[in-house]
Amino acid sequence: MGLRLLACLFHLPTAVIYGSLSLFVSILHNVFLLYYVDTFVSVYKIDKLSFWIGETVFLIWNSLNDPLFGWLSDRVFLSTQQPGAEISSPEVVLKRLRALSHNGPLFAISFLAFWVAWAHPGLQFLLCLCMYDSFLTMVDLHHNALLADLAVSAKDRTSLNFYCSLFSAIGSLSVFMSYAVWNKEDFFSFRIFCVVLAFCSIVGFTLSTQLLRQRFEADGKAKWDQESTLKELYIEKLSVPQEKRITLAEYLQQLSRHRNFLWFVCMNLVQVFHCHFNSNFFPLFLEHLLSDQISVSTGSFLLGVSYIAPHLNNLYFLSLCRRCGVYAVVRGLFFLKLVLSIVMLLAGPDQVYLLCIFIASNRVFTEGTCKLLNLVVTDLVDEDLVLNRRKQAASALLFGMVALVTKPGQTFAPLIGTWLLCAYTGYDIFQRNPLSNVVSAQPKLESAAALEPTLRQGCFYLLVFVPITCAVLQLLSWSQFSLHGKRLQMVKAQRQSLTQGRAPEVKMI
Repeated sequence: MGLRLLACLFHLPTAVIYGSLSLFVSILHNVFLLYYVDTFVSVYKIDKLSFWIGETVFLIWNSLNDPLFGWLSDRVFLSTQQPGAEISSPEVVLKRLRALSHNGPLFAISFLAFWVAWAHPGLQFLLCLCMYDSFLTMVDLHHNALLADLAVSAKDRTSLNFYCSLFSAIGSLSVFMSYAVWNKEDFFSFRIFCVVLAFCSIVGFTLSTQLLRQRFEADGKAKWDQESTLKELYIEKLSVPQEKRITLAEYLQQLSRHRNFLWFVCMNLVQVFHCHFNSNFFPLFLEHLLSDQISVSTGSFLLGVSYIAPHLNNLYFLSLCRRCGVYAVVRGLFFLKLVLSIVMLLAGPDQVYLLCIFIASNRVFTEGTCKLLNLVVTDLVDEDLVLNRRKQAASALLFGMVALVTKPGQTFAPLIGTWLLCAYTGYDIFQRNPLSNVVSAQPKLESAAALEPTLRQGCFYLLVFVPITCAVLQLLSWSQFSLHGKRLQMVKAQRQSLTQGRAPEVKMI
């Protein structure tokens, strides 16, 4: 029975095994996002100064570690292509799989470090955040880089992304399961639950990477045997120019001339801002726009659905990408965001059902767009390789550079949002608990009558004008992005010709 199961696993499609890696990340990361702040604030009683110091250091490290790890991983691939060099080979994929096999289990172990008090709360908070984010970044970089290294055609990459979304949706179920064991007063059950999740993640990473490594090690061995056979038939070169390594300054200069990369990161910066704005202010909008109109259970349902629906919705978006192309689908989502926001603005804040649909769909479509943009980055990897004639595709490094430019949007979202809310209504979110009235809203309606209309109106304008502004800025920048249609086909054709490699010149017999 065990041998039969192993045989079935070995014959799984590569896309399924690749997508399963998303499951072993999402079952941990969703729980982390939902509970880490509450754990340190409510259970470990971290003080406010230590909390903000930890968050500030984390934000800086979170922005810098993507390009740093990408550079350390892919700097050897930046040299100009040499005659006979392979552009995409099993060795590159194996390097990424080895990194995933090491960093995946370490990521799961770093997840466990949050749920046991082992140091001063402030010190533990800082160390846990930086350690967790480091291993998460390594896993994300190499997993995303494999999307560009395993396939070149848009169809194959869409298939890989499809399984990532499917397994991410399954992984989101850990959020619903966690509600059954979450208890601030008795933390033992939740700790056991986290240990079980981490164990599943470690086993999953080990098994999936091992299966993929066996496949590509077989391909690499066949390639090595072929090269050994033909080695003596190659025409000997009188002089081979020494390979020139690209410095970081030269690489940044190349990126500054990469027009599509610049327009993409401008658009993606706004997208990251909007995604995190929705995540940060989702509970606030539920409280002040809907708390007296819907039940608490309905609000909890909307919050829970917002975690899993983007992954399921993305499955449909990916099917559209196969037919229409990623560029057209992303542009359509920007137009949809603009139209829905204008309709909501015209309808006003008193249309409860329309407001529920808009709040939920705004988050779902925005998160769904974020998940499609990895496909665009893989196209940029292809264009970067062709434009600069790389020895190998520096996919992890390019993903890291995109993160460097766009991750500040995570910081801008709460800062700009709270500033706008305070400027319009005078409501300071840091001087009172915004969720304190969710349960007791009905008894306090009369005492809150003076402040609530202005605050409700301010939340509504924030809800609709932020997506309108983001959609306009994104449509303007996306219209300048030219890596689609015939140009994209030309770039992919050139990369595929490079991937196949130049046929080795052989001596005349």
